Amino acid sequence: MFRIGQSTDIHQLKEGRNLVLGGVMIPHDKGCLGHSDGDALYHAVAESILGAFALGDLGKHFPDTDEKNRNMDSSKIMEYVYDIMNERDYEIQNLDALILIEKPKMAPWINQMRENIAQYLHCDKDHISVKATRGETLGFVGREEGVMVQAIVLLKKIMDR
Repeated sequence: MFRIGQSTDIHQLKEGRNLVLGGVMIPHDKGCLGHSDGDALYHAVAESILGAFALGDLGKHFPDTDEKNRNMDSSKIMEYVYDIMNERDYEIQNLDALILIEKPKMAPWINQMRENIAQYLHCDKDHISVKATRGETLGFVGREEGVMVQAIVLLKKIMDR
């Protein structure tokens, strides 16, 4: 049995915040504004997994009204969704994510992002795709006001457990 989930996460970019995507601290003068560390890549990936199981959005599981989630390392979210997958005997068949950000260029960090995601989801890095594109000066991405990440995941039932 297969399950598919998809998600989009958007964060405003602000000076004085760290830019963390896929668990990688990226040098930049702006970072993602959020209740947690603002890791839009981890958030989109995690929410796509929640969606595959029809478990609602990330805010249902980690509400921004709960102070224990303030400045939380989003790797905890990745651990949480892996536990859900594991309890239901599912594994990553493949995951595809797209980061939309004007600056900085993501190419130097994509491989580490893939490795980090694969580590948290206990799968081979070859099952994880992360790509990036720019806004070409159009919209909130192009004006460097925010970052948007889209993710889609295909989960496969583990039959030999």
